[in-house]
Amino acid sequence: MTGALDPKDTEILRVVQENCRLTAREISDRIGLPITTVFAKIKRMERLGIIRSYNAVLDAPRLGIGTTSFIFASFAYRGGKKALSQRKVAKEIARFPEVQEVHIISGDWDILIKAKARDVDSIGKFVVDKLRLVQGIEKTLTCFVFESEKESMAIAL
Repeated sequence: MTGALDPKDTEILRVVQENCRLTAREISDRIGLPITTVFAKIKRMERLGIIRSYNAVLDAPRLGIGTTSFIFASFAYRGGKKALSQRKVAKEIARFPEVQEVHIISGDWDILIKAKARDVDSIGKFVVDKLRLVQGIEKTLTCFVFESEKESMAIAL
């Protein structure tokens, strides 16, 4: 998909990633392109799915959601005699409100989950009362984050 981008598209993406609240006029002023060109390029990248959404970045601890965990889960490919889909299980896990990310991974574990909650007890309740009840989840390993130096969805362009 990056082959479809020109250097000005990449510049626009850098600016939008840094601050998605800027208007097309402000982006135009920063990168020296006409506003109509900036607007058209942004709309094109939205249509292509390169720009998927615009989001506010919230401060979780200030909202009382100060505990982050990474949970490794192993997957049982059979539920009784029925084959299970790892992708369907990942989609089911993604629906829980505590879950920020779900990844199907390689190695000793099958799924990696990033979850945020109020405290360690809340993460424990999530794992025991929700995650481990998902059909296909065989076992879990939870790692708690002590401190985060960087959390970002930004992509290096």
